[in-house]
Amino acid sequence: MTPRLDDAFLGAPLAHRALHDMTDGRPENSRAAIAAAIAHGYGIEIDVQLSADDQPMVFHDYALDRLAAAKGPVRAVPATTLTHTPLLGGAEGIPTLEEVLAQVAGQVPLLIEIKDQDGGMGENIGPLEVATAAALATYQGPVAVMSFNPHSVARMADLMPHIPRGLVTSSYAKADWPLPQATCDRLRAIPDFDRVGASFISHEAADLSRPRVAELKRAGANILCWTIRSPKAEAEARKVAQNVTFEGYLAALPG
Repeated sequence: MTPRLDDAFLGAPLAHRALHDMTDGRPENSRAAIAAAIAHGYGIEIDVQLSADDQPMVFHDYALDRLAAAKGPVRAVPATTLTHTPLLGGAEGIPTLEEVLAQVAGQVPLLIEIKDQDGGMGENIGPLEVATAAALATYQGPVAVMSFNPHSVARMADLMPHIPRGLVTSSYAKADWPLPQATCDRLRAIPDFDRVGASFISHEAADLSRPRVAELKRAGANILCWTIRSPKAEAEARKVAQNVTFEGYLAALPG
């Protein structure tokens, strides 16, 4: 049976890369941003990348340059070094997934995006999924995993069949994606939903009117979306989506 999202994921909005605000010392995916999201009662969305020694690190980009006081690929640096690499705009290093899981500890729902390690949404995946599953093995609390790469989601289904899983989906406008046109065309149609045992999608907010999204919703899929940046955009997205991933403002809490 395909595991369903905990109802908690359909309640409080999900803070995108946690409740980050560089002007307040809370970088993306930082422990400070996670603490702020918990304090506000928001759910949390985070990203994981792989270190040189196959440890899952809570970090969005493939390269360190934009977000940290270092340069080069995350994948080229050992975890111990990454944990001591300062995040720009904050006072801490890059956290491991284990550290973040201990910090959240089931207090709010946690949505983990597994970043594509293949580079082309292909089958060259595995170590990050294995490392993520190992970190989650004893975690207690509402948690779900997702990825743009369907092969990654399918691998998580093998490793942790009881954990809800979903696809991150998009309009795949060619100008926005360094992928072959054929790959964009295929993924745009969300053809892998049933094959990977997904129970939800997190879809690009500007593309929520796509007929395939409505089709999946009618079939019982949960619909989340990314990334909302204003109350007006949130109100529009909620005409289709059951919850939003937001940043740049404080989304209203239910009730």
